[in-house]
Amino acid sequence: MDKSRAEAYLARIGADRPEQADLAGLRALQWAHLKAVPFENLSIHLGEPVVLTEEALLAKVVDRRRGGFCYELNGSFAALLTALGYRVSLLGARVFGEQRLGPPMDHLALRVDLDEPWLVDVGFGRFSREPLRLDARGDQADPNGVFSLREHGEDLDVLLDGSPQYRLEQRPYALADFGPTCWWQTTSPESYFTKSLTCSMSTDDGRVTLSGSRLIRTVGDERQETLLAEEETLAAYRTWFGMPLERLPVPPAAAPTPPEG
Repeated sequence: MDKSRAEAYLARIGADRPEQADLAGLRALQWAHLKAVPFENLSIHLGEPVVLTEEALLAKVVDRRRGGFCYELNGSFAALLTALGYRVSLLGARVFGEQRLGPPMDHLALRVDLDEPWLVDVGFGRFSREPLRLDARGDQADPNGVFSLREHGEDLDVLLDGSPQYRLEQRPYALADFGPTCWWQTTSPESYFTKSLTCSMSTDDGRVTLSGSRLIRTVGDERQETLLAEEETLAAYRTWFGMPLERLPVPPAAAPTPPEG
């Protein structure tokens, strides 16, 4: 990523270039990204391919002002951080489901090495607002809850308020390594992403989610849900997420109620 591309990305998320690649800059960039780039799986339901190359991710997130799911969001954010001088590694994880762990590599998270290693994740929906210490094993307070990392063999279980979120591998991968599981996530009838339709983003005071025609706004402990008509749904994508879609994604026949993430 050249300087002009990095500047365009920073403008996309409304962030200034950090004076140096330090923790303060990383925190600011992570929060800016969470508030500007939605977690969404619309491409699956619009018939668009999900391509895991830096060029394709930047075209989608920066040029088309879209969001994506973990591979796209953390993949593109890793490219930005690297261009800004951060040392970034891509880590694979398995997400904890209701019954069992998901398949290997069904989540992509980031390790950023400063004076110590940090876990950064802008692609897991509702997750930490700030980087988490990878080497710490006690509670880590965050505006979005209390996080902790627990060793499981050579891996790390990441917990939010005591509930396991995902099991993180600690060896680095290349972006292309996530291609097979990304393909499964976007095509398999067993994948959560083919069975659901969601677009969700952090706000200064909570979260906003659009699932099909249901607009869900959360402020603190208060949740408000509104059922929208078709034209209102298109307008909501523009208003809340800055995405001027030409047509609505086709939701699954029986989409489950999305999590707040």
